[in-house]
Amino acid sequence: MASECFTKDHEWIRVEGGVGTVGITDHAQGQLGDVVFVEVPEPGRKVTAGEAVAVVESVKAASDVFAPVSGEILEANGELAANFALVNEDAEGKAWFFKIRLADESQLAGLMDRAAYEAFIKESH
Repeated sequence: MASECFTKDHEWIRVEGGVGTVGITDHAQGQLGDVVFVEVPEPGRKVTAGEAVAVVESVKAASDVFAPVSGEILEANGELAANFALVNEDAEGKAWFFKIRLADESQLAGLMDRAAYEAFIKESH
């Protein structure tokens, strides 16, 4: 089974077999509003945890999407680049931004599970 974690920057990561699929949370897309542009990272890029690796722009604002863990970008979601509305329709599903091979799975321990993330959202509002 895949493990699912969340960051304070409102990214989610689902890890299976040492590979993480990353996107922004439903809460984040709700805050952004209608998404009008998405930029995904190039496969092969090595990134460190907390590094800005993608961009999502809405009618309200532009936001960086950060790598929740260190590793190598394996794949970018090409469908997302062609259909920005996916972010608003299915932020925690089809609208993943990139897949990353984790350099160190222990970094996941510093992230939140869904219950902790939902509590974090309530505390911040």
